[in-house]
Amino acid sequence: MNDKHIQAILAVLNEGSITGAARKLFVSQPALSQMIKNAENNLGSPIFNRTTDPITLTAAGELYVDAARQILTINGNLEKQIEELKKEDFGSIRLGLPIQQGMEILPKLFPVFHRWFPHVRLELLELGSNDIEKKLLEGALDIACLTTTPRREELVYRLIRREELVLLANRETDLAKHIPPGTPVDVTEAAGELFICIKKGHSVRTLQDSLFISREFTPSIGLETGSIEVGKRVVSAARAVMICPDSYTVRDRSGDCGYVIYPLLGIENTRHFYACYRKDLYLTRYMRGFLELLQELSQDGTKDTEEERHESVQ
Repeated sequence: MNDKHIQAILAVLNEGSITGAARKLFVSQPALSQMIKNAENNLGSPIFNRTTDPITLTAAGELYVDAARQILTINGNLEKQIEELKKEDFGSIRLGLPIQQGMEILPKLFPVFHRWFPHVRLELLELGSNDIEKKLLEGALDIACLTTTPRREELVYRLIRREELVLLANRETDLAKHIPPGTPVDVTEAAGELFICIKKGHSVRTLQDSLFISREFTPSIGLETGSIEVGKRVVSAARAVMICPDSYTVRDRSGDCGYVIYPLLGIENTRHFYACYRKDLYLTRYMRGFLELLQELSQDGTKDTEEERHESVQ
């Protein structure tokens, strides 16, 4: 098992085809096919089922990929430990972050982190929480910030912020006209209203759909979007409602934002916002600094100064 074979196998798995992987790796398809054949000859067994679309792993292939990811993790940890020994603050953090959370967090976090570690680059991957968790488990990310329920033994979960779901309702909806803002409501109170929904792949949508199923409620969905901010603006402008994490409404509660806010009843599997990383990941000093800074900036009333917090990760 060598690095080129590992790179080729994982590229095919991620892209779903040899053709797509060849484009990704900037190699010819015959050259990539030969690398895969060599890897299978060395292993003594086929790695891929080539009759499926997208291409899938054989049982031997699953063992190969699992071992390959462990090797990549060990190599990556070794490189980070050598960096630490040389006391150099050069490197990168592969960070997975939903775009809506990034809008709230990065403007506060990045300037301070860059002052602390000016030679460390943040490589950002913006996807929904479910997709980010998958990438983290695959070893494609170092740290993920996502809304979830701790459920994976392979991961460390550091609580950043507690979140609850609320219902946003345009002021012209029947719901808003008949129920005072701030009153806890069941989602069935919004029967007859037009729903704006986050697309599948986001944790908000997973919780929302579970709530609909538990209430045997079929909403009328007028629009699906990958952005909570887009959804909020649509609800502000149209007679519609939307389920949203309460953390996205803090700045809207004091002004005339076009909608009112209701706590939601019946949420059985509340998720919170965590920073996650694999248990087998070696945390460099700048990774530890990033995690501590993220936790501090997400909490109100921190007592330490920026300089004092920086000293704590030296």
